[in-house]
Amino acid sequence: MKIVIGNDHIAVDMKNHIKKYLEDKGHEIINVGTDSYERTDYPIYGKKAADMVAKGECDCGILICGTGVGISLAANKVKSIRAVVCSEPYSAKLAKQHNNANIVAFGARVIGTATAEMIVDEFLNAEYEGGRHQKRIDMISAIENGEM
Repeated sequence: MKIVIGNDHIAVDMKNHIKKYLEDKGHEIINVGTDSYERTDYPIYGKKAADMVAKGECDCGILICGTGVGISLAANKVKSIRAVVCSEPYSAKLAKQHNNANIVAFGARVIGTATAEMIVDEFLNAEYEGGRHQKRIDMISAIENGEM
């Protein structure tokens, strides 16, 4: 799987850990985040990653900042992106199964690396169920397109 990963200065260590973790599992990781601890702005990296997912250049994305909230808000401004913040694996799994989430985000100041690994595994291994959930995805798209 080809996965884009983005992060700010707070999440460099967490990003490096998750990047290696996924590469060791055979995934191709595209790093659009910062590798510097110098203060920077998370919207830059949220948008970069979201653009790649929206254009189909990557299968999905992972975003990390202090809480995961700010960077996911930036990503969600890109059309067709459904980025979710998860602090535990169950929500990551259901976000993919029910909401067809295409980016998962979490906070380097909120969770540890073991929990991050579990979140990423559940997100990547889950599949969108479609069916009864599609109506709601269509409604979200309608809101995004100004049709609702």
